[in-house]
Amino acid sequence: MMSNSHLVLVPRLLDECAAVGRPDMIVHVGGIIPQEDVATLKEGGVDQVFHTGTTFDAIVDAVRDATQRHAPLTTDHPIATLARNISLAHLETKVPEAPRRRPARVVGITGAPGAGKSTLVAAMASEAVQRGERLAVVAFDPKSPITNGALLGDRLRVDFNRVDENVFYRSLAIEGEDYHALPEIIELIGGAGFDRLIVETVGAGQNEVRIRTFVDNTVVVVVPGMGDAVQMDKAGILEIADEFVINKADFAGESKLKRELLDIAGGRNIHETVATQGQGVLELFEALFG
Repeated sequence: MMSNSHLVLVPRLLDECAAVGRPDMIVHVGGIIPQEDVATLKEGGVDQVFHTGTTFDAIVDAVRDATQRHAPLTTDHPIATLARNISLAHLETKVPEAPRRRPARVVGITGAPGAGKSTLVAAMASEAVQRGERLAVVAFDPKSPITNGALLGDRLRVDFNRVDENVFYRSLAIEGEDYHALPEIIELIGGAGFDRLIVETVGAGQNEVRIRTFVDNTVVVVVPGMGDAVQMDKAGILEIADEFVINKADFAGESKLKRELLDIAGGRNIHETVATQGQGVLELFEALFG
């Protein structure tokens, strides 16, 4: 953290936890923090303060000691409840009674790594806020076959200054195409009052075909330079897509890619976006959700 920023950012973090119904969330803080500020932070709700030189093992032990597996919620806040129920469903643990229904529209977003899926989803979330509409996003990230961990980096593309409480964003780690909990998660999200849901998958290919069984519309994101039509066909992309999005449409090769898609798309829609600039995002959102 920047000098003295802990006295500004940490209280804001604690306030945000309370705003989403989790004032009980345990918060640890670390960095170059003057000893005289420790009492202020702890009085504000910080559990532990780690100074420079604290070993990694000590931090891990502190987090483990503070963690209570499946501890009961101390709130009935709807978003906190939804988040917990999704966690339980994902862990194949019994979910308490909760409203369930399928959202009016469920869209799957898939595409090769580097296609800009997360940036595109983040831009659509911002568009939903501008329109005053509620949108839920479930983003799947792959587990490491070695450590069994996951980065859950999809949310790093989201500018949370441009979204509000009308957007619910949840990252989940999966192994392979294990979407076993997705049907229940979809029902829980709909029951929480969200009529629009985006499911962002790990990536495109023949092992992603299964996502089509859970969503109403599957969108494949491609970018110039990712390969020709034969390569896309071999990867299984053509059979996945209900619609195509050419993202990074300002890159060289856009015209060539669009011509190839027009030849093989069989009448399926082809959209063009530059997600980092918001170009084409409104039109895509309207095409997918009306």
